[in-house]
Amino acid sequence: MAQGKYSRVDGKKSSCSMSTVLVGIGVCLIGVWMFMSSPVFPGQNQNGSGQNPNGANQVFKSESRSKVSTVPSSQFEDNSGDLPENAMKDGADQEPASRFEESNTNEVETNKGDDNSSESEKSKSEDETGSNSDTNVPEKSDSEVEKEEKKSADDQKTESLPDVAQSEILRETKTESGAFSTQAAESANDKESKRSENGYKWKTCKVKTGADFIPCLDNVAALRTLQSTLHYEHRERHCPVEPPTCLVRLPQGYKIPIRWPKSRDQIWYNNIPSTTLAKVKGHQNWVKVTGEYLTFPGGGTQFKKGALHYIDHIQKSLPDIQWGKRTRVILDVGCGVASFGGFLFERDVIAMSFAPKDEHEAQVQFALERGIPAISAVMGTQRLPFPSKVFDAIHCARCRVPWHIEGGKLLLELNRLLRPGGYFVWSATPVYQTLAEDVEIWKAMSKLTKAMCWELVVVYKDKLNQVGAAIYKKPTSNECYENREQNDPPICKNNDDPDAIWNVQLEACIHKVPVDSSVRGSNWPKMWPERLDSPPYWLKSTDNGVYGKPAPDDFTADYDHWKRVVSKSYINGLGLDWSSIRNVMDMRSIYGGFAAALRDLKVWVMNVVPLDSPDTLPIIYERGLFGIYHNWCESFSTYPRTYDLLHADHLFSDLKKRCKLASVIAEVDRILRPEGKLIVRDNVETIAEIEDMAKSLHWNIRMTYNKEQEGLLCVEKTLWRPTEVETLGYTFKPKSL
Repeated sequence: MAQGKYSRVDGKKSSCSMSTVLVGIGVCLIGVWMFMSSPVFPGQNQNGSGQNPNGANQVFKSESRSKVSTVPSSQFEDNSGDLPENAMKDGADQEPASRFEESNTNEVETNKGDDNSSESEKSKSEDETGSNSDTNVPEKSDSEVEKEEKKSADDQKTESLPDVAQSEILRETKTESGAFSTQAAESANDKESKRSENGYKWKTCKVKTGADFIPCLDNVAALRTLQSTLHYEHRERHCPVEPPTCLVRLPQGYKIPIRWPKSRDQIWYNNIPSTTLAKVKGHQNWVKVTGEYLTFPGGGTQFKKGALHYIDHIQKSLPDIQWGKRTRVILDVGCGVASFGGFLFERDVIAMSFAPKDEHEAQVQFALERGIPAISAVMGTQRLPFPSKVFDAIHCARCRVPWHIEGGKLLLELNRLLRPGGYFVWSATPVYQTLAEDVEIWKAMSKLTKAMCWELVVVYKDKLNQVGAAIYKKPTSNECYENREQNDPPICKNNDDPDAIWNVQLEACIHKVPVDSSVRGSNWPKMWPERLDSPPYWLKSTDNGVYGKPAPDDFTADYDHWKRVVSKSYINGLGLDWSSIRNVMDMRSIYGGFAAALRDLKVWVMNVVPLDSPDTLPIIYERGLFGIYHNWCESFSTYPRTYDLLHADHLFSDLKKRCKLASVIAEVDRILRPEGKLIVRDNVETIAEIEDMAKSLHWNIRMTYNKEQEGLLCVEKTLWRPTEVETLGYTFKPKSL
């Protein structure tokens, strides 16, 4: 009988008659049976109110704002951060909510929290029902393990909720594992089963480039259709029609990267087992193989004796450049292993470094592994993915770009990107050598830069490195253009938008300089670091910002919001070890507020403005930060395993309307390093989808939290890779017939 299971007999003697005792026992047994077999309904608690006494369901404060494009209608907004106080305290030092290598029993215990009564109650239930009593769990198949992980992780969604809320949900969980299931559990299991049927079955990519796969740069099938490669068309982006949904394998012997700042000087050899550059450029102090490490002496083709001397020599030759004050954001063309950008951090300057994926294999990959910003890109046939008039200076040290040919088309692209009054530092052999070819190039460059109205400010010699450089300055007015004897290069047509960049072909023309003092580019930004906190002068109060307030107020409110979130939630609430985080990407940046709020940490942030979002990237540059435009339905131009933290604020809910979410998450997995973190802020439906996918990837669920219809999720990538393989034929050369 059901009541027998819960009966208790104390065995004490009684003075009552036997019949009275029997009647009393019968009544008691019936009462106990009725009480113990009554179900506990979801939402009930001790006071029977059906409400959480800690207010776990209270609504986040949100401000009303007009919608622009795909911008969310509300932000998490709370003066004490996004998470309740208990959540932040309890979550900070907890272990991740789910670890794929642990047993189901251990996973559940990780999330018991501090509620002792709940623990004892759960333990008592396990003893009575026999559940989870066998600790010698037999080896299970991958599918069984995956189901258990998903179930375990579902039970652990309350990791960072207040204690009372945790205890209530744990009581409900106990009932679900008893004799009777609940409708909620049955529905959840049905949905889980359907999710398993519908996908999240991952495979490892079998590709020509193996562990270094970049989908849009390794599309061999697309490269075979090119009519020409004279303008480096084969180094430009050629994305597959269907973005991959497989996962990139790890290099054999891969280790968690060395932390910054030590990583600037050495990285693990097994993480990027490439020796070509060490052989070709080792004598120039680019990179050397040293046992289990690759070491970087800080040199380069033009600064064999060290980048820091080279950097300081530039300022000595041109004091007006003012590293870290007037000049804050620069573009480094043909960066090599980016030692120039790496040492500029010591002068409070950030460099957007780029180089193509070419015979100098792994140069950008080396840079990112070292903790230095870089992307794979080329000066080819299309505009670079940056707004016009945003870089304070542009640098080229033997970057192998033929600036002087075809009407100066490539140098005119730099002119588009350079701020009026900004400097172009050209360190190359034509500046200081007298070989016939160098002399010819110098003459051609002198003619071109004069026609572009660039002023040759200084030519200097660096005796220590035995090199030289020429520094040019872009004009701040159109007077020179108007007084030229010949309109060559021509002024760009009025319908040529200098800020249109995606798949836009290069043109050999000059964009005029803005002269209206209220227009972007007409004035130099404030000195760093003042420019970080100040709304740009060209943001007008008469214009609405992204969130509906007057633009300058919108900027300030956004910055205040992210300072609160970063301080209260991200730094103190998620339990992250920020000393292990160096390379950060904000996958959907608005004003750069998230990046600005991280300023005091030893990190750099790649601010990505999606193509269908409001074009706020110029604002990000104006405040002394940097970023890039991107279409997240395609792969990003970076190597695998190059970022420690990805941040996605209301990105995925929009993307899933236009792309396959599985391919986007596969790209996130490709970019993120093992033990790297993904923080997602989005609606609860999207949060649930991302969490399910993260579980299927065997990622650790560090925290999930929601109020009303908004949610926050933090997950951690693991070393897990699928055993099944998917061959991507477009990455291989076809076999000869």
